[in-house]
Amino acid sequence: MRRARLIHWTSILMFFAALPATAQTHPPELSALETAVACAPPVSDENPPPNALRIMGAQDTAQRLIFGPGDLLVIGGGTGAGIQLGQEFFVRRPNRFGSSADRRWQGVRTLGWIRVVAVNDSTAIATIDHGCDGMAQGDYLEPFVAPVVPADLDRDVIAGEPDFSALGRVVAGVEDRQTAGVGAFILIDRGIDQGVKPGVRYAIYRDVGQAGMPLTSIAEAVVLTVGKTMALTKITRARDGVRSGDYVAPRR
Repeated sequence: MRRARLIHWTSILMFFAALPATAQTHPPELSALETAVACAPPVSDENPPPNALRIMGAQDTAQRLIFGPGDLLVIGGGTGAGIQLGQEFFVRRPNRFGSSADRRWQGVRTLGWIRVVAVNDSTAIATIDHGCDGMAQGDYLEPFVAPVVPADLDRDVIAGEPDFSALGRVVAGVEDRQTAGVGAFILIDRGIDQGVKPGVRYAIYRDVGQAGMPLTSIAEAVVLTVGKTMALTKITRARDGVRSGDYVAPRR
């Protein structure tokens, strides 16, 4: 049975390799900013779905723990799970902290995106189109959607006055980092439900904890992509490191 499966996959991969370049589907080229946004944390605070497709391992001569560009990945699902040839997926991993007895989920990391190059009813083979970080067995998949980000959206522009009646908070940076500087991405707790759209500018403030003192201006940021209750922003100007918990005020 195992030998028959090996022969089956070898035949599929040989067929794929023999296809002319024009017959192989490749994703459109992303700009440097679009690639950075695609590698950023997703604008969602939900746990991975329990039935998510996952990486089983890599097609190699020896067992390995980390996978990157050039590797062929084995996915634990095929046409029976709705996978189609040429389909693209983000590869993601939950951030988990704490002891093994009390590990808690806190955000998600994007490790890159892959493309299916061979598939049968129960398994698929995918190639890594882009690696943001090392992938591993058990990492889960979500459908790939290329970000749409105007090339000049992250310019350092201050427009309008901050609206302190619509204050939000900085959630975290990439990989749940608690501080971030100019050029870094941060998640804020404002999204579609709060009327946020790409291109909205935010002023970032901090409560220094001193009685009678107003909020202190820390940085400026612009919204790149938006989810239901969170938005991915890029810091365009800062006089200090932006921290989780700092306030954000939209500029009107």
